[in-house]
Amino acid sequence: MNLLEQIYDRLESLNKSERKVANVIIGDPATATRLSIASLAQAASVSEPTVNRFCRNFEAKGYPDFKIQLAQSLAGGTPYVSRNVEQDDSTEEYTDKIFTSTIAALDVARKGVNAGLISKAVDYLIQAKQISFLGLGASGPVATDAQHKFFRFNLPVAAYEDVLMMRMVAAAAHTGDVFVVISYTGRTRELVDVAQIARENGATVIGISAENSPLAKECTVLLAAPTPEDTDIYMPMTSRIVQLTLLDVLATGVTLRRGVDFHQHLKKIKESLKATRYPSE
Repeated sequence: MNLLEQIYDRLESLNKSERKVANVIIGDPATATRLSIASLAQAASVSEPTVNRFCRNFEAKGYPDFKIQLAQSLAGGTPYVSRNVEQDDSTEEYTDKIFTSTIAALDVARKGVNAGLISKAVDYLIQAKQISFLGLGASGPVATDAQHKFFRFNLPVAAYEDVLMMRMVAAAAHTGDVFVVISYTGRTRELVDVAQIARENGATVIGISAENSPLAKECTVLLAAPTPEDTDIYMPMTSRIVQLTLLDVLATGVTLRRGVDFHQHLKKIKESLKATRYPSE
């Protein structure tokens, strides 16, 4: 494993202070390679000796050596495709690598999920007057997928991929409305602006995004979704799968909170599809 993958793998075993350093690095590895030790310590709200200790735990000689290794972690792969794939990979090799990296990313995300924050997000969703899922770029279809799941809960649900519509819906928001904002980097200006507008109008904002990002600061609840993927350089792959899985977790939580009496309603929806399908053999 390269350095970034080691940090993900050992995240749960780090102490509280070291985990703060790890989360800053994971949130934006490319930026972390350009930070001074003082800047990284400030971003993580820890001391410089803590950062040095963190670096030595990963067998770096010091902070400069750690930054070099981190940069090397980001330098591999095929630009604009995947960090895990090389240009001369065979069909068998790149197929295996994509599946393997996706499984690994899901496992890293699973270890990093905060059950308390999941429960809090489900609380807001179960009490929502209406839910809006927002996503741009690769996160847009993720928002649409969430709409397909959450409409089953007898709540007004919509998904938006258009920035102007997002701004208007946020401006018309009220207390009790919930906005689920999906952004891997949390640095998309339009989404941060919309989250701020929604909060100013009394709405709850649930973010599926990176910790310590501009979007994270505007969220009522943040469900951090770290994956070792630099979407500034590579095609979004594992990050999108993690987002979809987190939304499946939220949908499951809402379903379970509704109780067994709600199953009849879900059954009714499923049975409505029978006439559209050929019978299985």
